Amino acid sequence: MIETKRRGGRPRSEQARQAVLHAVDDLLLEVGYAAMTMKGIAVRAGVGRQTVYRWWSTKAEILFEACVDDAEEELAVAPARTRLAEVTSYLDALMRFLAYSPAGAGYRALLAAAEHDPAVKQLIATKDVLRDSARAVLHRIAPHRPAGDHAIDLLIGPTFFWIMSGRDPAQLDIDELARSFFHGFGTEEP
Repeated sequence: MIETKRRGGRPRSEQARQAVLHAVDDLLLEVGYAAMTMKGIAVRAGVGRQTVYRWWSTKAEILFEACVDDAEEELAVAPARTRLAEVTSYLDALMRFLAYSPAGAGYRALLAAAEHDPAVKQLIATKDVLRDSARAVLHRIAPHRPAGDHAIDLLIGPTFFWIMSGRDPAQLDIDELARSFFHGFGTEEP
């Protein structure tokens, strides 16, 4: 769970928290980020506005928490029998997250908002779910090699750019991207 600014008062109800996180996901898909309001989130979640404001200051904080929770689950891939299979599995999960997942839609909305809102930019810089998930995969496929920024960029960059530039996800050749990653990573295909 992302640690957002907490105010005094009663402890957070997990049931209310989950209702708010589900509400923000639903509203994002129904009305979009710009039209979403804290009041609308509270109404959709069936909680009071004071409950929402007690735990989050902005709709971006709520959406970010929902995205991070879901992204950590969606981008976690099980170890595979080969390094190539593991990278392919991860890139497929990354593509599905960015292109089809409600959490990915939230992540994309936050990235767009960050272009014009320094507070959102600062918020998303607190937890980089894409880089964290890529780092975990790189650690498994090359445990004795540091998972530096360059390697992470090689792994997530092409898929991220493909999806963020509006290209058809069905046209993305994940197998080719995985093989290309190993070439750029400076190691032979496994």
